[in-house]
Amino acid sequence: MGKNKKPERGSQGKSQRREKRKESVVEICGKVMMTREGYAFISSGNGEDDIFVPARKLRGALHGDTVRVAVFGKRGGQRKEGEVIEITERSKRPHIGVLQVTGHQAWVITEGKNMPYDIRIPFDESLDEHNGKKVAAIVDDWSRHSDEPSGHIIDILGKPGDNNTEMHAILTEFGLPYQFDPQVEKDAEKIPEEITAEEIKRRRDFRKITTFTIDPADAKDFDDALSLKKLENGNWEVGVHIADVTHYVVPGTALDKEALDRATSVYLVDRTVPMLPEKLSNRLCSLRPREEKLCFSAVFEINEKGHVLNRWFGRTVINSDYRFSYEEAQEIIETEKGPLKNEVLKLHELATILRQERFRKGAISFERPEMKVMVDKEGKPLNVVQKISKESNWLIEEFMLLANREVAALVGVARSGKRPKTFVYRIHEEPNIDKIEAFRTFIAHLGYNMRPTKSPRELSGEINNLLAVAKGRPEEGAIEIMALRSMARARYSVENMGHYGLAFDYYTHFTSPIRRYPDMMVHRMLAHYLDNGKSMDAKFYEERCKHSSEREQLATEAERASIKYKMVEFMQDKVGNIYDGNISGITEWGMFVEIAETKIEGLVSLRDIKEDYLEFDEESFSLRGKKSGHKFVLGFPVKVKVTRANLEQKQLDYALIWDDSWNNPDGRSSGRSSERSSGSSSGRSSGSSSRSRSSESSSGERSSGKSSGRSSGRSSGRTRRTK
Repeated sequence: MGKNKKPERGSQGKSQRREKRKESVVEICGKVMMTREGYAFISSGNGEDDIFVPARKLRGALHGDTVRVAVFGKRGGQRKEGEVIEITERSKRPHIGVLQVTGHQAWVITEGKNMPYDIRIPFDESLDEHNGKKVAAIVDDWSRHSDEPSGHIIDILGKPGDNNTEMHAILTEFGLPYQFDPQVEKDAEKIPEEITAEEIKRRRDFRKITTFTIDPADAKDFDDALSLKKLENGNWEVGVHIADVTHYVVPGTALDKEALDRATSVYLVDRTVPMLPEKLSNRLCSLRPREEKLCFSAVFEINEKGHVLNRWFGRTVINSDYRFSYEEAQEIIETEKGPLKNEVLKLHELATILRQERFRKGAISFERPEMKVMVDKEGKPLNVVQKISKESNWLIEEFMLLANREVAALVGVARSGKRPKTFVYRIHEEPNIDKIEAFRTFIAHLGYNMRPTKSPRELSGEINNLLAVAKGRPEEGAIEIMALRSMARARYSVENMGHYGLAFDYYTHFTSPIRRYPDMMVHRMLAHYLDNGKSMDAKFYEERCKHSSEREQLATEAERASIKYKMVEFMQDKVGNIYDGNISGITEWGMFVEIAETKIEGLVSLRDIKEDYLEFDEESFSLRGKKSGHKFVLGFPVKVKVTRANLEQKQLDYALIWDDSWNNPDGRSSGRSSERSSGSSSGRSSGSSSRSRSSESSSGERSSGKSSGRSSGRSSGRTRRTK
């Protein structure tokens, strides 16, 4: 309870030793990624390897802090090591824990895997009534004369273990709100619901054209719709209609400022935390059937071969005829029976052509399974199932991708020798060559190879071929994880660099303004340019792009944390059970194993394996038994027993069930049946992504799959701080 000793701070002796080896010292700036054991890794964010810093050399730096680090070389010939020489900025992200008040002293007993120290809180009598509750606290300082950091409480979250408390704790930990300011709610309620005749006259009228939505069965907001009409020349007019959020949300208002601050809706296991108040997201801007709605639309003339011949963009009014769930639309595709079957089947036919063309041009086809935790009304997990993506998902996805691509090209393509006007793009840069080479080395250890490539398009083709060859084999998931890890992270920018994963030269986000602020920016900019407006301030929009990218990442991390929490909760009554699984990650301290059926991941600590001493090979992400000679690689099938389910730290611990067939007295590797020198197949995979359309499946967008090179240690308890 705050009594363990702090890590040592700088000393004269150590400064002198640094002077002696200054010729070999390199300084970098980066963010601290701390472990429960107290040591940390420093990420510079420039694609270089993380720097290992032992606890005694952190000088009081904590997780999320920005620091300056002196790098001295490699530890044990494997990883660069350094020490913190300056904390340039303390993290403003809160730490979650339980308030403990004893006499006239108070601490927050932290729970996170990235915070090994308790936080001292200035005592106040009002704290007594919250003793034992879960709270959020921010570290203000860590005096050289104190054994623990000091800080203040920013939020009382509630009773530990309560579902709402735990979900609010996750949101708070990532700096995400879980309720709207009352004034924002009031402003939303004041917005008129009536659509005036004058407003309709200013818009293109689609109310008499067959229109429908396709969304998840449990969706509450419908922000996109499709319309279809046969033209006299035999071609098809396809309308992609997007809720006209910016008609209602005016720049500079409290509503707009709140939307910008949030930047995205957040999707936890049991709830959606919307970017906009419910009146907008679920009512005014939700394209509900048989209601007149205002839209911003992209309308295309497409021939039977799927070629886009003409485009039109502008504000519209629609009246959706039908609301399909994905399952209902899929049944029509499979049986060719049901409401609006002709329209659904024709759009499916066109979407299939668009999809095939996209993969022909080099789009990457990732098929990482997406698991969904099923919960009851109280948030209790009932089951973990795989979300299946089928043709109805792809139908919607392809037309959303088409609209996003064409809107970006409209503004981004240079015309008449003029520089394109400022715009917001969704970019995904080409992979770093060093990361691709590391990936080639990794798959070689699994018995695979990719042929040399001369262009990004050839590379994407080789990756697709590799994924097709590995499909259905134990190492499939590991190869896909590492392929994703070799990719850049998609982000927003005013500098167009194309979208590598989708194989698009121009791409933006136009299709979800209810839940993404960048789409609102795109709508406003597009409307301005359609009215012949001048190019807008690039610096202004780049700052908002950076903010939106950062908020998107936080929302993704919070979503993963909520899934992990519920998976651990789901496994609490399964301690002692034995499951088949596959190795999903390997580090120097353990192997991560995913249970085959549910993909629920836990850690097998190497120190708990008594049958052999396993040595870590960082290059191949493998472990080899010193006595048995057996090699454990990513994807290798194993059996594990669940030994511990720690809800506080969202951790599962597994024990490896040793197979005697792995023992090999002469010390040679026993091998593995799935290793083979397969090379790349000549056929191209055009398989589907199993992620939802919101994550731009098959696009190279960063997946929620875990990295095989873990950088955070785990421990069952708090460690002592050493000098």
